[in-house]
Amino acid sequence: MSNAEELVEVPLHRVAHGRAGDKGNRLNISVMPYDPGAWAVLAGQLTEEAVLALYAHRGATGVTRYDLPLLPAFNFVIEDVLEGGVNGSLNLDGHGKSNSYLLLGMKVRVPERFARQGPD
Repeated sequence: MSNAEELVEVPLHRVAHGRAGDKGNRLNISVMPYDPGAWAVLAGQLTEEAVLALYAHRGATGVTRYDLPLLPAFNFVIEDVLEGGVNGSLNLDGHGKSNSYLLLGMKVRVPERFARQGPD
């Protein structure tokens, strides 16, 4: 990325797609940039601290990020975020899949070339 390259702020889903699952009270989200070149730009923004803050209102107590640069992808394991899990929650939808959209809506700053066209 050159210093002259303009950054735009967009929701993460304009730069990457995700896959999610759940196991008990853990949410597992994989994030894969559409363009492999965006991986390094996202690595500085999709930190464990930023993701934990994003899910704090859901009671998350910890986040572990696994970097997979050769894919390129990130895998996040978010602890205690599903209100006890699918079978133990009074929440109408405790599944991890529905909660992954919170991360995909997170605003990121990327070079414009990485932002796919579409709704913000």
